[in-house]
Amino acid sequence: MSQYESSVKCIPYSQERVYAKLEDLNNLEALKDKLPKDKIQEFAYDHDQVTIEIAPIGKVTIKIIEREAPKCIKFKAVGSPIPMNLWIQIIPDGSEASKMRIVAKAELNFMLRGMIEKPLKEGLEKIADTLAMIQY
Repeated sequence: MSQYESSVKCIPYSQERVYAKLEDLNNLEALKDKLPKDKIQEFAYDHDQVTIEIAPIGKVTIKIIEREAPKCIKFKAVGSPIPMNLWIQIIPDGSEASKMRIVAKAELNFMLRGMIEKPLKEGLEKIADTLAMIQY
């Protein structure tokens, strides 16, 4: 498995507050208006999973498989053409701030790695940037 990481994002809210917002995917409602409408055909979510249809990839469901309050939320891609796991790591940075990064592990063969590595890294960075802008 290949591992990819976003850069570390500073968030001006406590670790507990950030975790509480991110561990319930119903809170993604706050991001709905920030999604690129030309690339996202479907965006549905509930407490434990989010389904998104992105051109040209298709429909992918990302499901929470483990919660480690207040420091980590682990996800698994379901229905993805590439087996992949993601996790959001949140660490305290003082009592009123935290730092976050997103890590992905994907099973990519040599040819796929060359084609997907750059878009995957860019996608992780965009997700991390978006999560860092949320009002927690």
